[in-house]
Amino acid sequence: MARILIVEDDLSLRKELQIFLCNNGYEAEFLESFEEPLKWILAAEPDLILLDIGIPGIHGTYLCRSLREKSTIPIIMLTSSQSETDELLSLSYGADDYITKPFNPQILLLRIERILNRMKGSNSNYLSYHNLKLNLYNYIIECEDNSVELSKNEMKIFSCLLKHQGTIVTREEIMDELWGSEEFIDDNTLTVNITRIRRKLKELGYEDVIQTRRGQGYIIL
Repeated sequence: MARILIVEDDLSLRKELQIFLCNNGYEAEFLESFEEPLKWILAAEPDLILLDIGIPGIHGTYLCRSLREKSTIPIIMLTSSQSETDELLSLSYGADDYITKPFNPQILLLRIERILNRMKGSNSNYLSYHNLKLNLYNYIIECEDNSVELSKNEMKIFSCLLKHQGTIVTREEIMDELWGSEEFIDDNTLTVNITRIRRKLKELGYEDVIQTRRGQGYIIL
């Protein structure tokens, strides 16, 4: 069951939305505090966010931009404003859709379904290994309250190994995965990148994640 987070300060509207969404097969909850909304929204890890533009403390479009810098969670902006500027800002900052109040709940439902179906058809934004999560969107490895950032090529190498966990991946296969990257990858550069990834994993308390199989390649068990 998909989880939808309602970020709306109108008590009546958010309760109506919660009941409507729950009656249509979703798990719906709303943000109760608008202090540090970015922190609480990311902690909730919803499948989709309904975000009002006129929330207390921060303009919804700027919250949308901050969310998009850290996550690919789908965002539908809700607003009573007829301003084209708000719509342009919302979409340019990464919102997936924009709906003006008052709106037909059935139309909102169709748009939610369309976005969630599209997300199902795409690859997950995360790969996991024990307590580690690799965010494929912003190249960050997250581990509880700690994180490290990877370069583009480090992310591609680590994600390639994670996708083939339990299987030896040859150096040639990894370099094929990186074909077309901005940075040229040769045999020596690959070794340097593997060393950097290992060092960053060690910072998170994980050693010997990437194991070398001499003459064969690398493996994550």
